[in-house]
Amino acid sequence: MNLDGMLRDKRVIVLCGAGGVGKTTTAAALGVAAARAGRHVLVLTIDPARRLAEAMGLKENGPEPTTVPLERLYADGPPGEGRLDVWMLEPRVVFERMVRRLSATESAARAILDHRLYRFLSELVAGVQEYAAAEALDGFLADGHYDLILLDTPPSRHALDFLEAPGRLARFLDDRVISLFGPDSGRTGRLWQGAQALVGKVLDGIFGGGFAQEMRTFVGAFGGLFAGIRLHTERLRERLTSKDAAFLLVTSPEAAAMREATFFRDALQARGLPFAGYVLNRSWAREDGLAPAANLKPHANNTADTDAVLALEHLAGVEDARAKAHRSLLDRLAEGLPLGALAIAAPDAGADLEDFRGLVHLGDALTVA
Repeated sequence: MNLDGMLRDKRVIVLCGAGGVGKTTTAAALGVAAARAGRHVLVLTIDPARRLAEAMGLKENGPEPTTVPLERLYADGPPGEGRLDVWMLEPRVVFERMVRRLSATESAARAILDHRLYRFLSELVAGVQEYAAAEALDGFLADGHYDLILLDTPPSRHALDFLEAPGRLARFLDDRVISLFGPDSGRTGRLWQGAQALVGKVLDGIFGGGFAQEMRTFVGAFGGLFAGIRLHTERLRERLTSKDAAFLLVTSPEAAAMREATFFRDALQARGLPFAGYVLNRSWAREDGLAPAANLKPHANNTADTDAVLALEHLAGVEDARAKAHRSLLDRLAEGLPLGALAIAAPDAGADLEDFRGLVHLGDALTVA
């Protein structure tokens, strides 16, 4: 399957890779290509570069996805049926949506959201970006509003932790907090009651009288969401291991990025996730180099012309060597790919990505490869 077929058939595509390899740009370009092919697409991103955000008209920290105007999406022709939305993941908004979805009533949700401890929850749980990615992806998939969702994962080796993040949240509160502050921990005995009293006394001494009781109230309210969080974890894993999902690894010709690509591939296989292939970004693997500078020699009429031709010959040799090296890297990525997986090169777009037209051109280049 090529990328064009993947964009038409899949429901979710997750892009992984090291920081600085162009994951966000690749996700945006693929989103543009899929929308222009007629699908209703959402691109979920973490922290796009300013010029990319401006090119897509992305509103920073908006509560809802931003719709790319049709006149921008179809600037080169009549509007099609496809639509493109973009949203920069905002943990605060994602947490609030989760609480509202999982709470039995609006008053129960408000009891959590209005509690002064709620705003500290994201600081208590490691990997908040990963959690936000998991929760947002699960929520948008459950809504069924989009034909395709492209997720740009956090730029770290822990990017795939978003699959376990909801479960980590539940375990964190279950094991470390509920046992001490839950309204009914299920444990009895003088030793355990003494431990609860001691912890409560210490917290009241640090944060002020009544803090321990506030914690009990908050944890009691939040505890009702655990079943839903666990369900989300199981549901998301099931979706991301299905035939409707694909994981693309984005890398670049730099040695460190290539090592990270190997790491991510091994991590995907260890988790049983559908590895769909590689995108070698910012490469010259698809370039044929410069036209032979020797062709200019017959037109060299003086010493200055000859010197210019010699300089161009040197430049052509450098660029040709780089193109050959990048094609060799692409061949290496293609070795041993599972059936149906791909290894393609994205051209080094450079300044062409300053505006939306650059994303259109990059998307076209990726999908015709």
